[in-house]
Amino acid sequence: MSTTATPQREVFATRGAFIFAAIGSAVGLGNIWRFPYVTYDNGGGAFIIPYLVALLTAGIPLLFFDYALGHRSRGSAPLAFRMATKVAEPIGWFQTGVAFVIGIYYAAIIAWAGCYMFFSLNQAWGDDAEGFLFGEFLQLGDPGVSFDFVPGVLIPVILVWVITLGILLMGVQNGIAGFSKIFIPLLVILFLALVIRALFLPGAAEGLNALFTPDFAALADPAVWIAAYGQIFFSLSIAFGIMITYASYLKRKTNLTGSGLVVAFSNSGFEILAGIGVFAALGFMATAQGTEVSEVASSGIGLAFVGFPTLISEMPGGGLFGFAFFACLVFAGLTSLISIVQVPIQALREKFGVGNKASILLVGGVMAVISILLMPTVTGLYVLDTVDAWANNIGIVGAAVVGLIVVGWVARKLPLLRDHLNAISSFKVGRVWMIVLGGITTVVLAYMLITQIITYVTEGYEGYPPLITGVFGWGMIGLLIVIAIVLSLIKWPQKTLDDTDASVADSVHEELKGGK
Repeated sequence: MSTTATPQREVFATRGAFIFAAIGSAVGLGNIWRFPYVTYDNGGGAFIIPYLVALLTAGIPLLFFDYALGHRSRGSAPLAFRMATKVAEPIGWFQTGVAFVIGIYYAAIIAWAGCYMFFSLNQAWGDDAEGFLFGEFLQLGDPGVSFDFVPGVLIPVILVWVITLGILLMGVQNGIAGFSKIFIPLLVILFLALVIRALFLPGAAEGLNALFTPDFAALADPAVWIAAYGQIFFSLSIAFGIMITYASYLKRKTNLTGSGLVVAFSNSGFEILAGIGVFAALGFMATAQGTEVSEVASSGIGLAFVGFPTLISEMPGGGLFGFAFFACLVFAGLTSLISIVQVPIQALREKFGVGNKASILLVGGVMAVISILLMPTVTGLYVLDTVDAWANNIGIVGAAVVGLIVVGWVARKLPLLRDHLNAISSFKVGRVWMIVLGGITTVVLAYMLITQIITYVTEGYEGYPPLITGVFGWGMIGLLIVIAIVLSLIKWPQKTLDDTDASVADSVHEELKGGK
């Protein structure tokens, strides 16, 4: 067995540093370009009801679950799951793999946003924002696999990786926490300014009416509730190792549940703020074009890189508005990407006893090279779209379902995690938390997973050829499963296991002292 010394574990200096870092991870691109349209498309104001139910019955309980796993073991996702029960280690590696692949394409979207910051100043897209995005900028080819590079995307992607790895090399406290403490407040201030500006545009009221007018009949549709769980689930950075990893950097006595509530409600608050700003702007665009809001509303890449450029061209002072909007995407994206990349870095450190800087350069370097080879190509968007769909809808949801079943149902470790949370936290959890997590959350997520698998198998995805979905969808998931199992068979350094056993023993002492 290896006796390689485990690198010294870094810590967040304060609870506030952790909260900023966790909010930085949770507040990402999905808050700005996904939540507003999902709300609009699923009952408007009435959607807030299933959204809050999903937050309370899935988002916050799962956040607490991840915090307890990471903090109790002081370990990365694979080690944290292993300390819960040995058979669960592959789940941790699978989550780590999902974070690895998400980081590869997430960097490309940040790079696009960085380009559009400057495109906004002179409205480089001209009169055809859609044609510019897919033609001149991305130079999109036929669906397939091609390694013909697009120079205008290649250099920005390299810059994103240089910035990300540079911040990570500065360490957990000085790098991750330091960056988040500066850029999360800056993001909020900048986005507030955007929202205020949007609210004073002609037609803003029509946009807000379209967003918030409740359609209570929609609440009878199960798809609306599934959409609410999906939004909460994907926006909180749960179930792909981030919050487990971040919680492992916390000091022994840290208010976990109190921190979790701050993170969860801050994330949701930012989403609602994003909804107001985006739909006020879309209301203006609809008014300017003489159409309904439904004609201009969209989500994702279409909203950010087609809808908003069109809006910027039509509004007074659009150049500065656009620069600020895309700067928000860059800031939100970078704080999330940093947390995503940290997941496989920490797992490598612990499994193989690799030094801190070496692990960053090795893991981050590999991610950067793959990202640079795949994303800035003429078929990069097809690859990105496919990997994103499978990583989120199959990878993250699948890992959460299996993790809850193995840790909660098979190993019956929820009482241990409950006791750990209660021993050091202000907000106590009890039987209700365990019932919700092991029951409602698991069942809803299992339904989401099975439904999505059936859809992808029977209908494919976006009309993409089987080569794309087979390699970058199903193939990617299959490869992650195999790698997770292989890595689980490799022995851990004894020093890592001893340190983790000592950490768990300290946790047990705190739990006994804190009382059940």
